[in-house]
Amino acid sequence: MKLTLADTKFLKESVSIIADLVTEVRFQVTKNGLELVAMDPANVAMVVYKLLSSGFVDYDVKNECTLAMNLNDLKQVLRRVKPSDTITLENPEAKLKVTLKGKSKREFLLPLIDVEEKEQKVPSLEFKATVKTDASVINDAIEDVDIIGESVAFFADSKSFKISSSSDLSQAEVEILPDDTTTIDAKEETRSKYSIEYLKKMIQGAKLADKATIEFSKDYPLKLDYTVKDKMQLMFILAPRVDND
Repeated sequence: MKLTLADTKFLKESVSIIADLVTEVRFQVTKNGLELVAMDPANVAMVVYKLLSSGFVDYDVKNECTLAMNLNDLKQVLRRVKPSDTITLENPEAKLKVTLKGKSKREFLLPLIDVEEKEQKVPSLEFKATVKTDASVINDAIEDVDIIGESVAFFADSKSFKISSSSDLSQAEVEILPDDTTTIDAKEETRSKYSIEYLKKMIQGAKLADKATIEFSKDYPLKLDYTVKDKMQLMFILAPRVDND
């Protein structure tokens, strides 16, 4: 295989975000693109990543293959990417060869590893509420309520989408109304609670896509999707936090 990418942020930023959740991963190199499905060690969050072949300037895959690696190794190499660089990925002799080419040409060889983890499958989920809005709006809301508590409650009905958090004495709530940039589709009043710690890692997807899609149901997993047409998809599935009271 030989894959060359000019829009380097779609790999560099994605790997940096994913590495905050999982360490050892398996990339599937298919005719359609570079794909990854992984679960974090605590089994709380799943990440689904697709870097489409149409997003590459050169995509030569004769045989589909799997690249298992320590994602932190790749993250460290990609930190050296300069804005004008291209990234080329090859896999000679059970290694991952990463070539950064700009004003200079730099080559890195990274080891491939054995990952015994069973293949992860993306669950089939049905949601009661879907919110599409600017990714920056979600980021601001999560950062606002992060001041107060460790979990965040999402609430949606036909009129608004609310993000809130509370502690023993304090409370914060952000209300997002439908407008030219926000659509809310709620089949019924829907409320669910999630970990802010995980959400803060996931909302970094705003570095890659201008829009975010949030889907959830009562006490049900959350799906957070960042998609750039014909380029890439970075999607997260997060388990709910269910109160005992």
